[in-house]
Amino acid sequence: MPTPDRTSLSEIVEAGRRLLESGGPAGVTMSAVATQVGVRAPSLYKRVRDREALVQLIAEATADDLTERLAASGHSIADYARAFRAFAHERPEGFRLMFSTAGATDATRRAAAPILEASRELVGSERALDAARLFTAWATGFVSMELAGGFRMGGDVDEAFEFALATIQAGLEGQSVGRPGQDLPAQGS
Repeated sequence: MPTPDRTSLSEIVEAGRRLLESGGPAGVTMSAVATQVGVRAPSLYKRVRDREALVQLIAEATADDLTERLAASGHSIADYARAFRAFAHERPEGFRLMFSTAGATDATRRAAAPILEASRELVGSERALDAARLFTAWATGFVSMELAGGFRMGGDVDEAFEFALATIQAGLEGQSVGRPGQDLPAQGS
């Protein structure tokens, strides 16, 4: 008679996510996860091939949580930006992992879908991917610098975020950018 399952894949992934947030990537070990779920480390291998596979599952689960957060936030670029930032502050290690794990591509695509749709509404289908990339690069860069303590020159970081967000949204709404290879119009023309 086989032994009963004492843990599930979802419990293993959630334990890994907790360990990631409390101890960074180095804190996610098979032994530490096993302790969290109440089994011996060899038992984990029934569910997860190895640590690399576990890290990928953690990144995917984090991206899926971000997708849910974005879906619940509203449907504008501004709503998505604020939800994205709040999520990164709540799960900073997962946020970093999500963008640095190559195997989580499908999950990050799902997270990008609402941003791509909001971009399409702002700039049309032809430039939606470019606009979504602009937005994502800015938001990811801003939040990454913020989490790393990179804004050291004073001022209100919340105000800076809102200013940048309003500026990017106004630029996208105004369609003030040219096509690649075209000169941009001169100021005042």
